[in-house]
Amino acid sequence: AFLEAWDNACNASVESTRVYVPPEKTFLVYPIIFQGPCYASTINFVISGTIIAPESPNLWDGEDASQWLGFRNVNGLNVDGFGLIDGQGKAWWDQSCRYHPQLALKFVSCNESSVTNMKFINSAQTHVLVRGCNSFSIDNVLIESPGNSPNTDGIHIQSSQDVVITNSKIGSGDDCVSIGDHTSNIEINNVECGPGHGISIGSLGRGGNYVQVQNIRVTNAFFNGTTNGARIKTWQVGRGYIRDVTFQNLIFNYVHNPIIIDQNYCNVRNACEEQ
Repeated sequence: AFLEAWDNACNASVESTRVYVPPEKTFLVYPIIFQGPCYASTINFVISGTIIAPESPNLWDGEDASQWLGFRNVNGLNVDGFGLIDGQGKAWWDQSCRYHPQLALKFVSCNESSVTNMKFINSAQTHVLVRGCNSFSIDNVLIESPGNSPNTDGIHIQSSQDVVITNSKIGSGDDCVSIGDHTSNIEINNVECGPGHGISIGSLGRGGNYVQVQNIRVTNAFFNGTTNGARIKTWQVGRGYIRDVTFQNLIFNYVHNPIIIDQNYCNVRNACEEQ
């Protein structure tokens, strides 16, 4: 039903079209990719109900477990509606060494797009991934996962430009927001983080990669009970640059490392001899 609705909306020869998930309804959705490009210049994906993932890893047998909900090559996409996306990730967290959990909501090459007024909980891994996108905004989102849930980053930005995150509250078992390589012109404003590992640039440079990150601005952030606050983490073997970075107007409450720059980052046990 979801793919049929998407195909109808994507292929409609109109200026603006809509996919609607009604309120007070819960939909169990298996891995799905909403593929573009589309004829419509604007697609409003309105989620007012609840979308849940298959709960047990065993239910993913035969499925692509690298992602759950994906949008690819869709421009002018607006995800909105005050709905809930529940990754039901606990079974994945309990077996994180056995399985490689999937990402919850993934945007790849989606330009001039946005996510607003949404709630995300209990992703098996990263809640929202923005990769290869230009002019992407996230506003008024709530992300919640327990502080001990592994690798459940709130929002990860990779290979993207002109991304804005505002007026949001993020709690997770990893970075509230993480900024990856080939990323520039990122603005994060009025975001509350906790629990979690803070707002991080990196990790960057693993495997000797050439890093290009610039023009990052984080303002009016509140870190509450996090491991870190403002964080930059790079592998010693990395090359390249991180420049024009501003952290401003930060409030810390029970934060272990309010400001940390780690240029010898390693998260693999007994695997960083060069460091």
